[in-house]
Amino acid sequence: MTRRHPRAGLLTAALLLLLTGCAGGQDGDDEAEEHPSQQPTAPSASAPPSATGSPGPRWQPRPGTRWQWQLGGSVDTGVDAPVYDIDGFENSAETVARLHARGRKVICYVNAGAWEDFRPDQRRFPKELLGKKNKGWDGEKWLDIRRLDVLRPIMAARFDMCRQKGFDAVEPDLTEGFRNRTGFPLTAGDQLAFNRMLASLAHERGLSIGLKNDLEQIPQLVDDFDFAVNEQCAQYGECERLTPFIKKGKAVFHVEYDLSTEKFCATAQRLGLSSMRKKLELDAWRQPC
Repeated sequence: MTRRHPRAGLLTAALLLLLTGCAGGQDGDDEAEEHPSQQPTAPSASAPPSATGSPGPRWQPRPGTRWQWQLGGSVDTGVDAPVYDIDGFENSAETVARLHARGRKVICYVNAGAWEDFRPDQRRFPKELLGKKNKGWDGEKWLDIRRLDVLRPIMAARFDMCRQKGFDAVEPDLTEGFRNRTGFPLTAGDQLAFNRMLASLAHERGLSIGLKNDLEQIPQLVDDFDFAVNEQCAQYGECERLTPFIKKGKAVFHVEYDLSTEKFCATAQRLGLSSMRKKLELDAWRQPC
């Protein structure tokens, strides 16, 4: 069964609230977050990777590292977790700096496999690259990931945005389009090429990168990615398939939505996963193992 990232269903509504000045913080420590509709700047096609900055040593999260994943609402920076995964477009450099000041590492969420009509760079995607609607998600269409020549500079600009805001890593979503009805005849080879391109772009910028779901291709991609992000492996009896990351000393950030912690935490701890229960809207609430 195919799992897709359960991005906050009220994301578009949140944007509208923000534009009308209605968004606010969730606790006394956080003022209303700034969510600039920043248009990623495309890197020069003729510039070498070093022109975007000199990448330093990449962050390598270890198995068992606790994390927080919040894509809905103003980020609650007071959660006791050393790693945060938040939306790259919807959060400012100030939010990232605030988390860094608390000793947190911060992952930049971006959608890599589908076009979204509410992103500020949506006009950069040629219409011929847009496929079928991503069922269940308004405003999304699958991308023709075979067109690396077109998608590389767009994704590079998004990763540049993450780096410029100070993020430590990226979480590209929807990196298993070949297993979905996208409107394009995508193959496993096409997916491997696209996912490796994403890893290369991140590493050129000194950013770590996580493999989102795509359990089938973990054996081929575990060396290209620095950690994994997984949804519902316990519900579908697939958590063992993530152990190649653990054996390489790389964290597996894992969530369940429908299962109680009593039903998956023992297995998660035995395998070394960084697991918690979240609500589908991915707000600040969490129930870690």
